[in-house]
Amino acid sequence: MHDIRAIRENPAAFDAALGLRNLAPVSPQILSLDAERRARIAAAETAQAEQNKASKEAGAAKGRGDEAEFERLRALVGAKKDEIAAMQAEASALDGQLRALLLTIPNLPLDSVPPGKDEDDNVEIRRWGTPRGFDFTPREHFEIGGVKPGMDFETAAKLSGARFVVLKGGVARVQRALAQFMLDLHSSEHGLEETWTPVLVLSEMMEGTGQLPKFGEDSYQTREGWWLIPTSEVTLTNTVNGALVDHASLPRRMVAHSQCFRSEAGSAGRDTAGMLRQHQFEKVEMVSITDAEQGVAEHARMTKCAEAVLERLGLPYRTIVLCGGDMGFGARITHDLEVWLPGQDRYREISSVSYCGDFQARRMNARYRPEGGGKPEFVHTLNGSGLAVGRTLIAVLENGQQADGSVDLPPALHPYLGGKTRLGADGTLA
Repeated sequence: MHDIRAIRENPAAFDAALGLRNLAPVSPQILSLDAERRARIAAAETAQAEQNKASKEAGAAKGRGDEAEFERLRALVGAKKDEIAAMQAEASALDGQLRALLLTIPNLPLDSVPPGKDEDDNVEIRRWGTPRGFDFTPREHFEIGGVKPGMDFETAAKLSGARFVVLKGGVARVQRALAQFMLDLHSSEHGLEETWTPVLVLSEMMEGTGQLPKFGEDSYQTREGWWLIPTSEVTLTNTVNGALVDHASLPRRMVAHSQCFRSEAGSAGRDTAGMLRQHQFEKVEMVSITDAEQGVAEHARMTKCAEAVLERLGLPYRTIVLCGGDMGFGARITHDLEVWLPGQDRYREISSVSYCGDFQARRMNARYRPEGGGKPEFVHTLNGSGLAVGRTLIAVLENGQQADGSVDLPPALHPYLGGKTRLGADGTLA
């Protein structure tokens, strides 16, 4: 959501910022609606003043016995009442149109965001780790001998259709261990509060974080009207929906492990093999609620938290900053972490860490009162995967695979696996 006053004051800057996203200017349409709305409001206020004046004069006419003047003024009061109601209705309708338009316009990128049209224009800012050399041709995760017994796509398709998986045995245990490891790292070392939230939310919550109204086709809605969350960003961020929070409590740093659901609309033919792109998956999600001064620094901090997970697991990765044309709807700047997958011989996204400024807060009406008093201000919000559990499982399996079909597991996971260190070629932990 955007500040209409800022658009009025500098429409050229608003359009220029949207230009970084390769979008056409939209301020003329916004300001036209805004002008019409304000004109109706002003006219209604003028008519209200005229009604009040006529009502007062009618009382005076009645008092002095001037029935003709009283009747004329009473009729005028009635006409003004109808005129005011009509103009207020028009203003309300225009206000709804303006809000609906503003809800579909993405956030404005920071000046530091590189220009570009798509992922080819993203900019790498650092790498960590060296991809392992293999003396055999590395396989994709679903082709590894020791993984096949515990990764069942056929049964999942029978149960639910395409883009689902049944995990069992050692593979399921490794996935659970990964989620526990991530939660422990973030809560015990990174200072994030472990949180558990629902996976069903109201439409207002999806609107608050930007999934609605524009991207409804990307998520699932129940017959009762609830939405299945695409990420616990929705629930964690909306914990401050409609709230006036204590500035001393900021930043609020939270982490949650949840099931997530996405329709994968528009992804037909992409990543159809394996479990890289699923309708149901797990994520450990980080969310921070801050003030304006801390936002950019908190973004760097959150990126480091996500990177730490990969480093503890010994997984090579690179960090990139997305260009304007590749950024998500609600972000002002996004860092993507891409992990090395030897089976694909390429880096693939495993985390997106985004700073949203006050964009989501305006939609949620989430504010804080500055220390020392003063007018309430909108909070600033951030979110990031810490990490996508299924994709981390893929990376662990592919990077640790051995020629005989077994998988050496990262030492960081051994305590979560009862001291087991590898997934055997038969799919059992040893």
